[in-house]
Amino acid sequence: MKIIDATDLVFGRAASVIAKMLLKGEEVTVINAEKFVLNGNPNYILEKFKTRRSWKNKANPERSPHYSRVPHLLVKRMIRGMLPRKTFTGRQAYRRLMVYTGNPENLQGQSLEDMKIKDKGKPHIYIYDLCKRLGWKDE
Repeated sequence: MKIIDATDLVFGRAASVIAKMLLKGEEVTVINAEKFVLNGNPNYILEKFKTRRSWKNKANPERSPHYSRVPHLLVKRMIRGMLPRKTFTGRQAYRRLMVYTGNPENLQGQSLEDMKIKDKGKPHIYIYDLCKRLGWKDE
């Protein structure tokens, strides 16, 4: 099992590496998911996510896509987009993914996978800030 600390990691680059690990058959656990970085204009990113959250299927609104406001669920959903989830291997890979907000007690003290993808761009936003702006109420 590989444990990845998401502190200051660029999300898109890290997520593609995580998706490849999952497809190879490895179990991947991501901790501190709220500290992923999204590069780009924060206002544009916020508007993009608000638009995605407002999509509705007119024929059957219950079948509309669901984007969560909770950081670890949002990250898991975005990684799911990089997996072929409609195939058997994609579903199995998605089941091997665990994402946590913060660092849970049962994973403290274990060795972390070193990912060298920490080049934040000038304008950027953390997943934590994005979720707060979308309406997530931190406990």
